[in-house]
Amino acid sequence: MKIDRVHFYVEDARAWRDWFVGILSFHQVADVSCNHTRSYVVKSGAVYFVLSSPLTAASPVAEFLRMHPPGVADVAFRVKDVELVMERAVNGGAKVLQPIQQQPSLKWCKIAAWGSLSHTLIEATDDSSWGCDRPESTMDNGYFIGIDHIVLNVAAGDLHRAAAWYEEVLGFGRQQVFEIQTEQSGLRSQVMVHPSGGVQLPINEPTSANSQIQEFLDINQGAGIQHIALRTNNIVKAIGHLRSSGLSFIPVPSTYYTHLQYQHPSRNLSTPEWEEIAREQILVDWQDDSVSLTPTALLLQTFTQPIFAQPTFFFEFIERRQDARGFGAGNFRALFQAMEREQLKRSSL
Repeated sequence: MKIDRVHFYVEDARAWRDWFVGILSFHQVADVSCNHTRSYVVKSGAVYFVLSSPLTAASPVAEFLRMHPPGVADVAFRVKDVELVMERAVNGGAKVLQPIQQQPSLKWCKIAAWGSLSHTLIEATDDSSWGCDRPESTMDNGYFIGIDHIVLNVAAGDLHRAAAWYEEVLGFGRQQVFEIQTEQSGLRSQVMVHPSGGVQLPINEPTSANSQIQEFLDINQGAGIQHIALRTNNIVKAIGHLRSSGLSFIPVPSTYYTHLQYQHPSRNLSTPEWEEIAREQILVDWQDDSVSLTPTALLLQTFTQPIFAQPTFFFEFIERRQDARGFGAGNFRALFQAMEREQLKRSSL
């Protein structure tokens, strides 16, 4: 199993197509509009996003936007045997939104997931889908080599049930667990990983009434996708380019790097590398042997401001060095604290 594409429901698909092209250097590869919905497909490397907006009130996008702000409505998974996956999903209690459909060289179906999220399951016998070529190994001029992980926020008390749903319905397994508690708020997170293909799906729940996860749930009016992490092989170069394109990031205080260098004086980053990382305000974390096979495994991550008008969905950019796997506790806490600072600016904490 791997992530095939992510479907965003937005108010103006053309404007968001222009944003992905102009800001993130994606390319439009298809226009698949119908009589009630306008859609564009954009890509960067192996990353495919579908952007849809309503043309009439009959559009499913219009129905979604009546209940939620713009955001992710569907995460599609590419599978080897859609009948087998669908059988397991139904046996696990999944609600079928669309039974298996078939075209030449393509089968797909759709199931309801958590909240208003759905999952499309796709089996393709060649590399075509949505009317556009999909050579996964072909790299364009974008900076992204794939989707590293997708994060789902659920209501307090729902974390175990959501994790169990992904175990029983889609065959995910449980990996790392994080519990973050500051003086002001907290969250609990369970990382889910699919054993075939390595799809990573962390699930968060709030542990305080003023948690940033609860703020998301309140504004989103329910569970939903909080962020998508795009993987790159050169995060410093990518972030420099994205900043110059006008993308806004969550700021990291300079004291973060002073403390980090004090705590890890012997780590394998040269002085110029530290300077570049600090200039672009990138979070740094090393992993212990229980997570990575390489002692020098390094995680480099940074996060955008929310891309829509409401403080809900944002992007993460991540570079993994020396076989870095999973997620670092230090970066997890640093992100939570950075988002708390943004909450304070909004007077929501």
